[in-house]
Amino acid sequence: MLWTKWLVLLLCWGATGSEQQAEQEDGAPAVVQPDSHRRRSPPPVEPLDFGFVPAAVYDTHAYYEPGPVGILFHMVHAFLYVVQPNSFPKDLIVKVIQQNMGGIKIEEWRKPDNVVLLLQWIYYESGFIVCGTIGVLFLVLTPIVGMCFCVCRCCENCGGEMHQRQRKNADCQRGFYTASLIATTIFIILGLLIAYAANHNVSTKIKNTRRFINTNMRDLKTFANNTPAQIEYLTAQYTTAKHKVLSDLDNIGPLLGGRIHSQLEKEVVPSLDTALRMAGAMRETKEALENVSSSLEVLQEGTGKLRARLSGERASLSNTLSDPACTNGAVSHTCNTIRSTLSQLGISADFSKLADVNHALGNVNVILKTDLSNIVQKGYSSFNDTPKLVKEQTKNIVAGVKNMLDKIGAEINGFSKMFPVEASLANFTIFLNQGQKNIESYYPQIDQMDFYRWIGCVAVLCMVILVVAFNLLGLLCGTCGYDKQATPTTRGCLSNTGGNLLMAGVGFTFIFAWVLMGIVTTLFVVSGNVEKLVCEPLANRQLFQIIDTPYLVHPAKKNFLPGMLFQNPNIDLTLGSMYRECYENNGLYHALQLETMFNINSFLNRTVYNKDLANVFESVKVDLQDITLLEQAGRDNLLNFANSGIGQIDYDAYLTEVNKGVTLVDLLSFSTNLESQADQLPRGALENALKGHASSIRQIHRENVVPMEQAMSIMSQSIKQLQRTSNDLPAKITNILSAIDAAEYLITHNASHVVKQETKGYTESLVGYFKQYTAWVKNSLTSEVAQCKPISNIVDSMEIVGCSFIVDSVNTFWFGLGGCCILLIPSIIFSVKLAKYYRRMDTEDVFEDSPYSDTLTRFPRASAPPNYEDW
Repeated sequence: MLWTKWLVLLLCWGATGSEQQAEQEDGAPAVVQPDSHRRRSPPPVEPLDFGFVPAAVYDTHAYYEPGPVGILFHMVHAFLYVVQPNSFPKDLIVKVIQQNMGGIKIEEWRKPDNVVLLLQWIYYESGFIVCGTIGVLFLVLTPIVGMCFCVCRCCENCGGEMHQRQRKNADCQRGFYTASLIATTIFIILGLLIAYAANHNVSTKIKNTRRFINTNMRDLKTFANNTPAQIEYLTAQYTTAKHKVLSDLDNIGPLLGGRIHSQLEKEVVPSLDTALRMAGAMRETKEALENVSSSLEVLQEGTGKLRARLSGERASLSNTLSDPACTNGAVSHTCNTIRSTLSQLGISADFSKLADVNHALGNVNVILKTDLSNIVQKGYSSFNDTPKLVKEQTKNIVAGVKNMLDKIGAEINGFSKMFPVEASLANFTIFLNQGQKNIESYYPQIDQMDFYRWIGCVAVLCMVILVVAFNLLGLLCGTCGYDKQATPTTRGCLSNTGGNLLMAGVGFTFIFAWVLMGIVTTLFVVSGNVEKLVCEPLANRQLFQIIDTPYLVHPAKKNFLPGMLFQNPNIDLTLGSMYRECYENNGLYHALQLETMFNINSFLNRTVYNKDLANVFESVKVDLQDITLLEQAGRDNLLNFANSGIGQIDYDAYLTEVNKGVTLVDLLSFSTNLESQADQLPRGALENALKGHASSIRQIHRENVVPMEQAMSIMSQSIKQLQRTSNDLPAKITNILSAIDAAEYLITHNASHVVKQETKGYTESLVGYFKQYTAWVKNSLTSEVAQCKPISNIVDSMEIVGCSFIVDSVNTFWFGLGGCCILLIPSIIFSVKLAKYYRRMDTEDVFEDSPYSDTLTRFPRASAPPNYEDW
């Protein structure tokens, strides 16, 4: 067990037990969690890339797929479930073990508790007991019945009389017995094939067992060889955290100053942003006012021109409708309809009454002479110089921290070399090599024993094959030699041989059946219970629950596994939990819960979580009094914009006229209707004149209305924009100035608190790198270092070899052979019955005609066969 102890030591990295326990009781320094209700949470620590621990690649794949023979295994499992449907008796086994720790004594079983356990065990085994009893009865009664049957036939009873009575359904009976015997023989052959397949499967899988042994040994060697490199990799990755801390120290200005900047910018930048957006709003206001002014001029001028052209066109169209041709009765209605729409040719919107915006535009132009954007950018620049300011004031505190990091690295490297890891694992590898040689030395003996076993099983199957051969030959000879015209006393030699072969099969059945049933019963009771009590609970891990039962082996020892490995049974370590962890390929440190004995946390906390870093950065002082966010010129500029007069513009009057439209009616629709009405008139001058007026109206729309509509669209957009900007403009300006004042107050009065807070956050970020390293070490020890998958593979391989390879095959063998034994009973009956129809009889029934006219009535009498010289 020396190599086991060394392996535990090299995996845990713990110091001596007393020192570790004392340090664990003292506890690690508490990790300060930020209180979100009192201060802002520090930014998340940048994740470090420690790479991947050199992984061990294990060759063993502890998985078995039986293939086609698995169907037979499932059949046997189903049969065993029918025989034994009870669940695994975990509690019963635990009670039996606990009550018989000192050994099984006969007189102890007379106690009431033990009697109850015995009855419970009998109830659990009731299925096997019933089937075993049936097998024993078969074993005992078969030779007795065979002997009685032989004596009975010798006395010409039990079918031994060589006389066959004539019956009308003789052919039907013979056919039935023949078909039944054929079917029975086929099923016997199937049972033989099942048993032979199971027998062959054992030999095949025993050879595959060597592969499991070799791969498991190779995996254990891989485990031993890779563990030192993995531990060395863990210690070497401390430099990753160290270099990151050094990099952050070299960049303390951008990092710490940036954090101070990021905390202050939550108040500062939004206020400056609003001021900058207001500067943009000023420029947009100027553009909107210019658009409104130019659009108003265009609309006022265009309104006059459009009014004049529409009046002229309306008068011209009225003169055309005054033509005498309109007085015609058929035309007058159309002319009157057109005449009634002339009033629609007029102006809708009147822009001449709207006041101009030149006063507000002039005020805005004066305000824009002061570049508010440049003033705000100066505030940004002053505030963004915070990281540079921090770097200048903290350049004298970095050297001491670097020396501390070098000291921590030296302690970690020195601790990893305290144990003779390579020597211990070298001894472990030698132990594995010697063990593998010892196992391989038994291979020839195992092969020889398996050969003898295979020969014995084949010899047992040959007993059944002999009976099957007699049945098949008897059926073949009897069927081929049977002659319907021959009487029972005149049957041929081939038919008689068939009957004799069938009876020979019956004789060998009585000779071998009880031997076969004895083998089947023994294998059934033994391997069936192994399947139900070992293999199934091992597959569903209920067997581990029995072993992990507290105080199972001793009243003073709680857990079996830690008591055996560490001589400390009070550790909460179970075989089931260790198997699960190893099955998931986790580390041996976590699987064996070595932290309860060799705690790595205390060493890492004592070494890495150094409070001196925080003490160094508590002396950081940063002065931010000189930061100015917005000059007085910028403040005046904002106030002047609030009083620029854009709030006095009558936006409702503008929007009312813009929404009216240019004309009372859509000129395009009017001209289209005019043309359609002109088409209803007779061809002539009046029609052509009306169409000319429609063309003129379209031209007016194109030359006058369209430019005015475009100007109205621009005016509508600009008016709406101005209305949005002017809405509560003084309040907006007041809010901007208040926000800037609050930000400047924060900088001048609360900067020291922010600096202290962010310095602490910066220190925590440096410590956070070491926390990442220690968390990575713990996680690596849990899941990547010394991955104990080979341990679970050994358990799974033992289950596969013992249960899937051997027990399942043995169960399938007795299942097939037992089916053959059961089918030998109907085989005896059908063979005896059928042999009567094939064997040559000594006497037969002869029928004589009745002296009465009823020819259907005949009277048989016995007659000896004729004496032919050639027989």
